[in-house]
Amino acid sequence: MSSKLQLIIQLIVLILFAILIATGQVQLWVGIFLLGVVGSLFLGRIYCGWICPINTVMKGVTWLKKSLGIKGQKTPQFLIRPFFRYLMLALFIAAFVISMITGRAIPALPILFASGIALTFFFPEELWHRYLCPYGTILSLPAKYSKYNMVVNREKCSSCGICKKVCPANAVQAYEKVYSIKKNNCLICLDCFIHCKEAAISYRGVNPHGSDYYRQDYGKVNYHK
Repeated sequence: MSSKLQLIIQLIVLILFAILIATGQVQLWVGIFLLGVVGSLFLGRIYCGWICPINTVMKGVTWLKKSLGIKGQKTPQFLIRPFFRYLMLALFIAAFVISMITGRAIPALPILFASGIALTFFFPEELWHRYLCPYGTILSLPAKYSKYNMVVNREKCSSCGICKKVCPANAVQAYEKVYSIKKNNCLICLDCFIHCKEAAISYRGVNPHGSDYYRQDYGKVNYHK
């Protein structure tokens, strides 16, 4: 997978998103998202890492913060509770249903777009990706059974932990220095792939019930079930 190709796709989609918002055709974006939901059953959360306009702009905000040496706040612990994640999802669904019943447009998508970007100015990306984004919550369900995902090759992995440090969704897990990537949380953003100095991470087919990882002194370990 190419990070340059990813950037080109992200910019094209971001322009498309802006056009749809400006012309009042937000409903067309719903169709794109639904395609992303179906695709996540096979390809993982490609929508999040390659298509989502919120993520694209958030990446820019994170780059700007690093360039200016701005350090954000840590993720508030009370917001990582599942309650807030499902509250956001419930509000999102309620807005959609009300809009369908009344015929009145509710700017849910622009509000989510602004919220994700605003939060990134102050907190790590993981707050939005992992704990608040309703789109991510929906996509995480089918992505759990995806056929493809980012996978750590244990034979190449040096257990340096860089993948866990750069992951914007806190999808990388570690147990006794055995690293794995949780499918339903992984954005397929390629950050771990780009930063891995051992070239130990790749996007490939995985066990539909979870990826199996092997290490001689620990035996078979499965972190995805």
